[in-house]
Amino acid sequence: MSLKRTSAVATSALLLGGLAAVQAGTAEATTSAACTMTVGSITSGGDIGSSAITASSPVAAKQSTGVHIFSPGIAKISTTWTRRPKSSSGDLTSGEVLLNTTLYSAWYGTDTTGKPITGLSNAGKNYGGYIVDERTSYLPSGPEMATYRLRSDGVLYRFDHHWTNFPYDTVYHYNGFAAVKTMALISETKTYDTFLANTRAGALYTIHIPKNAALKPVVTKIRTSTWQTFESLVTERCGNQSTLLTAIDKDTGSAYLYAVGHATGASTVIKGLGKVPGTYKDSVYYRHTTEGVAPLNGE
Repeated sequence: MSLKRTSAVATSALLLGGLAAVQAGTAEATTSAACTMTVGSITSGGDIGSSAITASSPVAAKQSTGVHIFSPGIAKISTTWTRRPKSSSGDLTSGEVLLNTTLYSAWYGTDTTGKPITGLSNAGKNYGGYIVDERTSYLPSGPEMATYRLRSDGVLYRFDHHWTNFPYDTVYHYNGFAAVKTMALISETKTYDTFLANTRAGALYTIHIPKNAALKPVVTKIRTSTWQTFESLVTERCGNQSTLLTAIDKDTGSAYLYAVGHATGASTVIKGLGKVPGTYKDSVYYRHTTEGVAPLNGE
């Protein structure tokens, strides 16, 4: 398959090859500062899970199970979940999740009195067939926010949120991503967003999507093989312009940690840091972050 690129209605093709997927290196992919990340999850029983991972040697992880929100077995995909620190309105962690074929905004935390709360709000029906859902936000110069949703037939949708004319969005779509198995955000800026994507044939790519609708998405090969086993990719910023990546093989219940240097195509440094302790077979995995942290800057 190949990825042809156009703009608002774009086509893409994934060129596959046979190179090794992981290269050791230093440069941006060093982890002397012991970067950390939190991998959130939704269990088969509908509970919120968490894995606090540290890029130490060996890799360290602390797994825990939190509140019960969802009926068993209905969670399919999720955006990043963001914790908003305690204020006069309480302490909430929230994200968007697909339950069967319906999108919901979901949250948990405490109210103004400290009482535990959870909640769901219907955000849209008839979303069956979507395999990725992610939100981006770039706040330093005002809210630049978008939602990306990838459908199993290879159509990638972008919903630009206009807060001056809320709740109306501008919608763009890009065709030709049927080879993508999953993807995770690695950069969110005022002018573009970038995803790291693996294919069913094992390749690893960046998908650079300009905010300017007149410009084309740019798909760049990072590696050409061995990444096909991972059903979930979860990322976090590490340093100024690198990425900590947890890649999850749910079939075996295994997760592996990588330090990914600033994305520059095939020359991108990817350093395998080792297997993450614990078992990883939950239904859904996602990035868990806190409001106000620096935006992802991996490309």
